[in-house]
Amino acid sequence: MTSGPRSIDDTIVPTLKERITEDMKAAMRASEKERLGTIRMLQAAIKQREVDERITLDDTQVLGVIEKMIKQRKESIVQFEQGHRADLAAKEQAEIELLQAYLPAQLSDAEVDALIKAAIASTGAASIKDMGKVMGVVKAQAAGRADMGAVSARIKAALGA
Repeated sequence: MTSGPRSIDDTIVPTLKERITEDMKAAMRASEKERLGTIRMLQAAIKQREVDERITLDDTQVLGVIEKMIKQRKESIVQFEQGHRADLAAKEQAEIELLQAYLPAQLSDAEVDALIKAAIASTGAASIKDMGKVMGVVKAQAAGRADMGAVSARIKAALGA
């Protein structure tokens, strides 16, 4: 019997960490230095969090690590562009694109709006004071599939801030 999650039809579904490891091996075989470096950086960040918190990360937590890395690179791009370092900004952008391949399909604006509307209805939110409740519900459903900063701004707008 093989370990790891299984799907209904009994085929093995690899975890996100296993997929990242397989991609690293493929990048090594293909001698893709930039891709390999980014994947190793991702694995190091995952391992660091596991060691720091003394836990084994599941797919949701790995997605959190990936999202954090993407956010850091977006911030770096802004700094590099202000410093007129297009070469470094391009490198960061390439890393973002590689990391985004591990994220689930992103929600459309309409889907995000529908989630917000449903969350407002289910929590009975009436004002900006209820934003935390709404954000909690939406975040649970949209984690890894939407930019939570943009979602937060939409919730504020929907609550009439």
